[in-house]
Amino acid sequence: MNASPGPSAVRTTAAVLVPALACAAAHISPAATWLPSVRRACFPRLAGVGRPDHVALTFDDGPDPLSTPLFLDALDELGVRATFFVLGDGVVRHPSLVAETVGRGHELGVHGWGHERPWLPAPAADRRGLLRTAGAIHTLTGRRPRWYRPPYGILTSGRLAAARTAGLRTVLWTAWGRDWTPSATGASVSAQVRADLHGGGTVLLHDTDRTAAPGCWRAALAALPEIVAACRAARLSVGPLAEHWTRGGAAG
Repeated sequence: MNASPGPSAVRTTAAVLVPALACAAAHISPAATWLPSVRRACFPRLAGVGRPDHVALTFDDGPDPLSTPLFLDALDELGVRATFFVLGDGVVRHPSLVAETVGRGHELGVHGWGHERPWLPAPAADRRGLLRTAGAIHTLTGRRPRWYRPPYGILTSGRLAAARTAGLRTVLWTAWGRDWTPSATGASVSAQVRADLHGGGTVLLHDTDRTAAPGCWRAALAALPEIVAACRAARLSVGPLAEHWTRGGAAG
């Protein structure tokens, strides 16, 4: 017959388990902002809600020498500038593409060094990755990035603290195209974005398939003209986050 643990063993287990659970809860609790209803209702600025006559157009996961130049060409044809949330390891591998993106009038935000999942606390690595990426962007372009969007849109306490240390403002999105899925098409991406499109919104698309289904970026590229046309039909201007909060271009 097995003996039940004594009171001292129970107290020891609780002394170890309770702080560990508290630490885990503190680490992951900001991830609740991933839910669109939560962030729109409680954290509109985090969601990217800006001035009502403007839509911010943003892209994640680049730069990618195969696909990003095609997005730059399409945006030129549409007369639109955007914000590209880039990964630091891609920045150092493709410096000329980073410089070209900025040279063609777009702005860069920080998406992290790689595209890591956030389930385990890693505050030192978070801070190091954001600072390293922001530094690489500044070195290559002469401009300090202003924005941060975490991989998968999942915030943690470590990622929030790292963004503050790096002087970055965290911005998620109000509309996305689900353009990372293998079944995505230009029509499906456009319809998904337009379903949640409104003045003051921030649109999330991807200019690469680096962390998604192979070739899925083609759906986002095909959807761009219709998305921009829908904004203009609603008399909404389209541009980067730098223009999203005030007409003068400075974030409020």
